Amino acid sequence: MRRQFLLASAGAIAFAGSAFAAPPSAYLPPVPIFSWTGFYLGGQIGYGWGHDSQQVTAFDPGFVNRELEIFIPPTFIADSFSNSPQGVIGGAHIGYNLQINQWVAGLEGTVDGTSISKSVTDPFSGLTAGTKAPIQGSIRARAGVAWDRALIYVTGGAAFTNITNNYSMFGAGIVPSESISKTRSGWTVGAGIDYAVTNNWSVRVEYRYSDFGHYTDTPFVALVVPPLGASLAVQHHLTQNQVQVGFSYKFDSFPVY
Repeated sequence: MRRQFLLASAGAIAFAGSAFAAPPSAYLPPVPIFSWTGFYLGGQIGYGWGHDSQQVTAFDPGFVNRELEIFIPPTFIADSFSNSPQGVIGGAHIGYNLQINQWVAGLEGTVDGTSISKSVTDPFSGLTAGTKAPIQGSIRARAGVAWDRALIYVTGGAAFTNITNNYSMFGAGIVPSESISKTRSGWTVGAGIDYAVTNNWSVRVEYRYSDFGHYTDTPFVALVVPPLGASLAVQHHLTQNQVQVGFSYKFDSFPVY
């Protein structure tokens, strides 16, 4: 009897000890997956370098004065040269992303101020032409793949720029300098990487190529139009590369799983 009592007591103590030694584990909720979904805004800065291919066409019908026996033969000039404007480019962006599983799609708009400019002289025609693109912008779609806080994306859409071309003629003091400004639209494509440092702040690196199309300027038109019969036209085609780094702040939104 005493033996059975001792065995029962030992069993009860062992059961109680095991219950205190191994309490049931507490429930830990799963760590939420980071989501790129939401509105964001930020800034960017970098460097841009362009290529402005130019074609100059000029015609002078010549001059004849029989009394003074002065004869200047007709002249036709057709020449091609290029300019390589470059400079700092920086501004702000705003956009929205939607993430479904690993896939991210969105829309983004940018506005940049730039110091992109350069002048070049065509030795054949004597024309000096300068190209400036002080303000640029874009509206682009974005699509990418996210690995938690890293997002690799491609982007493309419409690009806009204000272009100012400055002209002067070498060795022609009677011809004043002239500036012609216009707004051009074109297209842009590129790719980049975003990384979320926190749930709201992210950093980025992006490359884009832009093409602003062909356009033609007619400088000094007041001096070369009929009845003199002369003409001068400069055709441009501006393209641009740019690399920028930036940061963004994403406003809180409901995560997508």
